[in-house]
Amino acid sequence: MLRAGLYARVSTNDQQTLAMQNRTMREYATRRGWTIAMQVREVNSGAAKREARERILEAARRREIDLVLVWRLDRWGRSVTDLLATLQELEHLGVGFVSLTEALDLTTPSGRAMAGLLAIFAEFEREILRERTRAGSAHARQNGKRLGRPATAALHAPEIRKLHRAGVSKSEIARRIQIGRTFVRRILGTKS
Repeated sequence: MLRAGLYARVSTNDQQTLAMQNRTMREYATRRGWTIAMQVREVNSGAAKREARERILEAARRREIDLVLVWRLDRWGRSVTDLLATLQELEHLGVGFVSLTEALDLTTPSGRAMAGLLAIFAEFEREILRERTRAGSAHARQNGKRLGRPATAALHAPEIRKLHRAGVSKSEIARRIQIGRTFVRRILGTKS
């Protein structure tokens, strides 16, 4: 008998569907003859850290469950890339994955074929993101924006040395130039 871990998630403004997700997944697991080894619920936005999802993944890593059952794919993954990464981890662990709404069952050959298609879409999503990043960087450069890390205290090295030769203390140099004393000491090559 397979041990199922049930994962339900709703956003903070959609809490009424949580009970429906749980009831539907419990009924499905019963029909399939699975034992419900754990059931976790999460209420948060998609961007928040998903601690309950991590608990179910930890149970999979400890071999406490044989499959993960979710109501819908978008309840499990934050993006196609995130979805694929977790599905690959579950597959590596020998833990099945079933999404009820999409009738996606990765314990079957057709389900694993669907996971292959997800991998293609994840790569497509990554490539689109790369292209957008490159285009945004090129646009910013064309408009005269400086990219990368902000200028460091090293740009102030000549002024720091000049003030130091004039007898100004390191603390006072740091205050005047508005940089940290550590940077002043580093530029001057001293430890105190």
